[in-house]
Amino acid sequence: MPESGADRALREQDADQASLRVPVGLFVALIVSALAMLGIGTRYCVHGDLNAIHAVLSLFFSINLLICYWEICLFLRPDYIRTRTEYWHARCRETGRTPAFEFFISKKVPLTQALSPTLWADVWAAYSQYDDSYADRLTFGYNADIANGFVTPVPSMVLYAAYTVDVLPAVFAGILGVMVFWQWTYVTSVYWVSFFVAKRQTRISRRELYTYILAINAFWVLCALLGLYVSIRLIMDGNYSILG
Repeated sequence: MPESGADRALREQDADQASLRVPVGLFVALIVSALAMLGIGTRYCVHGDLNAIHAVLSLFFSINLLICYWEICLFLRPDYIRTRTEYWHARCRETGRTPAFEFFISKKVPLTQALSPTLWADVWAAYSQYDDSYADRLTFGYNADIANGFVTPVPSMVLYAAYTVDVLPAVFAGILGVMVFWQWTYVTSVYWVSFFVAKRQTRISRRELYTYILAINAFWVLCALLGLYVSIRLIMDGNYSILG
């Protein structure tokens, strides 16, 4: 009998058992730290200064670039995510541990599969325990995140470079920043609205609501508002003085 897509995905995830593995959470922290420190270190070498606003936005861009890849994986592996959503639901009942803890602390990344779409699609299967819209292609959350994954990597990298080494005129960087940061602020806010209108908060605990829905997305809104402020200043000032 031909191998199904779900079986093939599971086989890909379990392959190469003998390879070096690191916990998912540690791997993610190393990737984000490396991307953020690249910008912060480069700015220090070029301009000789360290700026808190630049550091926060460097961290934000680094996290967004990683999550953009996860969002592309969301698009590439929808059937696998539905299958793994059922797995994580059963696993949570069996162990009493939250899927987020299991995935980021207990699960390990084989370095030979560090870019595997199947591996990172599991992020969404775990998150679907708190918001099941990510296992449904017809929902706003699913499609908004896919759009972010395909649309924002290039603007993120352009702004990251501009904020770090001034590769664009400040006014141009400000205009691009207004466009992108407003999009993040608006779409994340609409996601919150859609979550509560659908009454998904009634299916999870208050702790899960505050941790996985409100706190995580609040970081997106607050950083986007900071970026919007910086972008407006770039346009008004005509230079990068706001960043140091």
